[in-house]
Amino acid sequence: MYIRLVIDFDFSTDAKPQKGSILISEPFLADDYFSRSVIYLCDHNENGSFGFVLNKYVETSLTDSIEGFPTIDFKVSLGGPVDTSNLYYIHSFGESLENAYPIDQGLYIGGDFEDMKSIVTKIPGKAKEVRFFIGYSGWEEGQLEAEMKEKSWIVLNNVPSSVIMNTEQESLWNDLMQRMGGKFELMSKFPVNPSDN
Repeated sequence: MYIRLVIDFDFSTDAKPQKGSILISEPFLADDYFSRSVIYLCDHNENGSFGFVLNKYVETSLTDSIEGFPTIDFKVSLGGPVDTSNLYYIHSFGESLENAYPIDQGLYIGGDFEDMKSIVTKIPGKAKEVRFFIGYSGWEEGQLEAEMKEKSWIVLNNVPSSVIMNTEQESLWNDLMQRMGGKFELMSKFPVNPSDN
């Protein structure tokens, strides 16, 4: 089933990355992990940045991988190339999970894993309020700023949390580019390999 993204957000060509921003890779970024990727920044400061790729998924079952995990069919994203032996999660459970760290727009990262499992086990409908990632995307001090100067990323701020948490979007990169209109809509139609044009 194809689900097209319909959203409204604030967009500016000079937007700066911040905690809660979305990074969209420019169409010809030649990188196995980041080609045509959409990244949610969970933190951004003078020491560096980290976040998760939203639009790349892995074929894995949390029920098979984690003992005692509820039998809920979660889609798991490949969050990035760093620390791929670990599972991370963002959610909207707030401070009901001890040690959860606030990001933006009611979203949090981490917190007590057993409490999270308990919530989704007791109330399966809450499963849509959590997203799982294997690994993460990280930038050292000044690295993301350097990539911004190279025009590797387009920044969106104030993207609704409903977009960030939705794992059913099948063309997130294209949909966001088209939604921005103008040259970005045109860029969304570029082939992945320019020689295919």
